[in-house]
Amino acid sequence: MFVGHLGIGLLAKRAEPKISLGTWMLAVMLADLVAFPLLIVGVERFSSSLGTRIAYSHSLLMVALWAALFAWAYFSQRHYRRGAWLLFAAVLSHWPLDVVSHRPDMPLAPGVHAVFGAGLWSSVPATLALEGGFWLLAIIFYVRATHPARRTGFYGFWIGAALLTLSWYSNITKGMEPNQVKAGIGGLIFFSLMVAWAYWMNRARPAFKVPI
Repeated sequence: MFVGHLGIGLLAKRAEPKISLGTWMLAVMLADLVAFPLLIVGVERFSSSLGTRIAYSHSLLMVALWAALFAWAYFSQRHYRRGAWLLFAAVLSHWPLDVVSHRPDMPLAPGVHAVFGAGLWSSVPATLALEGGFWLLAIIFYVRATHPARRTGFYGFWIGAALLTLSWYSNITKGMEPNQVKAGIGGLIFFSLMVAWAYWMNRARPAFKVPI
């Protein structure tokens, strides 16, 4: 899943506007950002022909560990307990959402052979309807909860959202780059730019203030 994760980030920003959109996006995509360097060095592998091996970045146990470390790092800087727990949940949400979209290749822990996956991405129409529908709904909720402080808050957001949608569509129709090193480098660059865009949008599209 891709825009499904990002949709969680947009909805989380609406639910807790004190936390930057960039931090929310970093949280929901953290497992992938961990996976890309592991792809580059050959520790993990995304491959339909050779088999997928992602236990250190995407297993339930390791995602829970990354979630705990991320929440601890946030709390140590911000001292905001509720925000830390919400970010923990955001990071952890990566595993069940990937179970929905992946073929059965989502492990529970390194060394555990049981794997899970409902295979949503094996059907493009179902993916467009379910994940795409959720992404559209999340965008609508986010736009209704924020306002462009300047022109970049309007054009920058919609251009970014369109590019992310096109990237997602290309991924579900064409698949991942077969060269694991190229996939890791490309993914790391693309996702880092996506997180940077989200931090930018947090300033360019502030949340509406709710009257007390």
